[in-house]
Amino acid sequence: MLALLIDWIASTLVVMLFMGIEDWSSDRFSGLYTMAVFILESTVLTAFVGGSFGKQVARLRVVRFDGSGAPVDLLHALIRSVMIALFIPPLVFRPDGRGLHDMVAGTSTVLLRDASGDLGDRR
Repeated sequence: MLALLIDWIASTLVVMLFMGIEDWSSDRFSGLYTMAVFILESTVLTAFVGGSFGKQVARLRVVRFDGSGAPVDLLHALIRSVMIALFIPPLVFRPDGRGLHDMVAGTSTVLLRDASGDLGDRR
């Protein structure tokens, strides 16, 4: 949840930067712009560096669930990001901690043990 909060705040700040604070606060579509930035940021960073900005700050990484620990490809990162943007999937999860968004995308979120990139316990 911390990673999602960080990502949403960062996405909102990006939209505010481009629109200006006055336009952002008066535009009824500013929330949709924020969601689009969130999906773009989350998809690209998950596919290329293993996690969104918020996941990186929270020291988490998204990997394939097949046990290989391999990075997620762009399509699966997009599916995962869109599912998160719907907001219900992160709230629906299995006993092993995988949310509906992870089940649909075939991914899992893991802890990073240290800066060298060793994968920690599955979440």
